Amino acid sequence: MSLDAFLALLVYAFVTSITPGPNNLMLLASGVNFGIARTVPHMLGISIGFLILLLAVGFGLGAVLTAFPALHNALKIAGAAYLLYLAWKIAMSRSLSTKGEVAAKPMRFIDAAAFQWVNPKAWVMALYAMAVYTNPDHPFISVALISIAFAVVNLPSVSIWAGFGTALRGFLSDQVRLKWFNIAMGVLLAATLWPMLK
Repeated sequence: MSLDAFLALLVYAFVTSITPGPNNLMLLASGVNFGIARTVPHMLGISIGFLILLLAVGFGLGAVLTAFPALHNALKIAGAAYLLYLAWKIAMSRSLSTKGEVAAKPMRFIDAAAFQWVNPKAWVMALYAMAVYTNPDHPFISVALISIAFAVVNLPSVSIWAGFGTALRGFLSDQVRLKWFNIAMGVLLAATLWPMLK
């Protein structure tokens, strides 16, 4: 991969990682509701889960989904259902959580990592990156370089959303504001399904 191609890949990784999507909207809501420290496992789960998905697509899973459209459709349906469930949970959240509370819990590392497998934006990012930036003459090296680019860019990018949510905690300590914020985040999260339904 040439330096120009790698720099273009880094830009693609940055733009797709930092723009709104299911992961970033959930991190924003988690930052507001749980603070940055309790959102760290969620952030790490997204980054590592996406890296595993990216490697799987690069080493042949994308071809399997192309060969078996029913499997692709099943993933889309499962992803849509889980995304709507998460949107509902966010929309119904009504109080800022502190460390001692047990009622509401931030997303766990394993849940965030597993979510990448049903996240429509993650699939589009992974499939596009592998289709455009993989060199057929050097498949292993190019898959590794694509993975490195996303590993370097993804975690700092998604962390910004959690940090922004944490910065809003003071403003949203008012119950009415928090209620409407969480409803808006739930609706926006559900709306991220729109491109998948086209």
